[in-house]
Amino acid sequence: MTTKTKPTILLVHGAFAESSSWDKVISILLAQGYPVVAAANPLRGLQSDTAYISTVLGSIEGPVVLVGHSYGGMLITDAPNGHSNVQSLVYVAGFAPDTGESALELSGRYPGSTLGDTLSPVTLPDGSKDLYIQQDKFWSQFAADVPETEAQLMAATQRPINDAALNGGASGSAWRTVPSWFIYGDLDKNIPPTALAYMAERAGARETVAIKGASHVLMVSHPDEVAKIIIAAATTH
Repeated sequence: MTTKTKPTILLVHGAFAESSSWDKVISILLAQGYPVVAAANPLRGLQSDTAYISTVLGSIEGPVVLVGHSYGGMLITDAPNGHSNVQSLVYVAGFAPDTGESALELSGRYPGSTLGDTLSPVTLPDGSKDLYIQQDKFWSQFAADVPETEAQLMAATQRPINDAALNGGASGSAWRTVPSWFIYGDLDKNIPPTALAYMAERAGARETVAIKGASHVLMVSHPDEVAKIIIAAATTH
């Protein structure tokens, strides 16, 4: 029988992305010997998405480092409730809400987000709306520091988020009891950097890294820096 010496890294992507957005970071983590799970975030609603991630979390034995990008930060803030194996939280351009706060409210609290002007809503049979970023605006809005051809692939494979998910209020705030790390780009056009800095300070982050010139998709454009802060969270107790 082998003893697991390293925590499992559970990666949670956000809106307009998919699990493969973590590929470059995963390669680095695997090479360092970390077990990794990149969950498929349903992006349907805050409560149901959190319940799903909580189920994934419950299936993992041993300590876990929870990592959330963008809207995925909402889920890693709520999902640890009832789980004692979460060692640390890493927010990658991610929301770190307090109880009752929504992603929409937090992103609008400070000026700077241009996301709303790029969205293309699709009405579903139940009357709710799925939100996509218009493909011709995806590169400049979401991934400006990624090569254009790579951004085009990301635009074509983007996963929509239901508008209800962005309006859902958080039911917990795990960062109050679990150590947290933050990394974001100072040219983020989805979530204003001032909002990200505010959430990091409020959470009492162990470390906050702001990457100059980086867009919203740090895990794609700056995988080395993202992996480094994840490993810091995994090795600090």
